[in-house]
Amino acid sequence: MNALKKLFVPIVKVQHQLTRNTFVSQIRNVNYISKAMPPLEEEGRERPEKSKWLAHNDKIYPPQTPDEERRPAFVCHVKKDIKYSPKKMWYIACFVRGMSVDEALIQLNYVPKKGVIAVRQAILEAQELAVENHNVEYKSNLWIAESFVNKGNYIKGIRRHARGRVGEVEYKYCNYYIRLEEGQPPANYYNKPVMDKEILLSKWIEQMRNRKVISSL
Repeated sequence: MNALKKLFVPIVKVQHQLTRNTFVSQIRNVNYISKAMPPLEEEGRERPEKSKWLAHNDKIYPPQTPDEERRPAFVCHVKKDIKYSPKKMWYIACFVRGMSVDEALIQLNYVPKKGVIAVRQAILEAQELAVENHNVEYKSNLWIAESFVNKGNYIKGIRRHARGRVGEVEYKYCNYYIRLEEGQPPANYYNKPVMDKEILLSKWIEQMRNRKVISSL
């Protein structure tokens, strides 16, 4: 009887399709512009609009008069689909903000985090774009004006446990944004309070002299 059942079992062919999760996992280490991937027109999909962050590079400003202060050149760059948690990348993004490019590259060598590799690559790519496309004369004359990160794709999976149980696991991706500006970085980028002893003493003396004593002559 079992042999007859095996003869009449229908054979169903399952076509394996490329899901979105596997597609994302294959391009997680690819920049936002990939020449190796086929163009979207060949796949029958519409080409997405350009990122608003990268649209700042195409903005055209009116010419300046000789008496106006020179407008510094800048370049915006983004590195998408980084296989790293955005909460962990946030510390690195805040660390390099307000530094010069050379100083940031030196300091990143002493940060023991995996996301440093993606941040260093983004800085070098933005530095190269500034020299080639935005008429920056010296590549070392750049500083990091903006550096932030946001949440990318979150892929959910399962992790097998004992007794036939399963647990949920998340594979987190993030997007790193950076803007380089021509010139030297400001001395007090975060507007921290002045801690010089002489300046604090002079402010205290001036405050004491300008105070008003109530019920006095």
